[in-house]
Amino acid sequence: MHYLYLIIAVAAETIGTSALQASQQFTRPIPSVVVVVSYALAFYLLSLTLRTMPVGIMYAMWSGLGIVLIALIGYAVFGQKLDLPAVIGIAMILAGIVVINLFSATTRH
Repeated sequence: MHYLYLIIAVAAETIGTSALQASQQFTRPIPSVVVVVSYALAFYLLSLTLRTMPVGIMYAMWSGLGIVLIALIGYAVFGQKLDLPAVIGIAMILAGIVVINLFSATTRH
């Protein structure tokens, strides 16, 4: 169940961060409300995840997946292109998440 909470938290954080870009520094009310609600939901779900998962592992997965999703949304929605070093760096972050989940005994409870 903690992985479900974490996935929904990542989705909420991704929505909130996308809305943060759309809020234009909190000058647009609807995206600004979406930011606050999305982040509140994300942090609540992260708190539930912490019941069974170490904070370092949970945060690595949350932030790493969020980085990948935001980079994809930035490209698709906001036209923000990444250069090759940025893509390689993001791929390395993703590889780190895979290594944690496949080989670390820390994630098994």
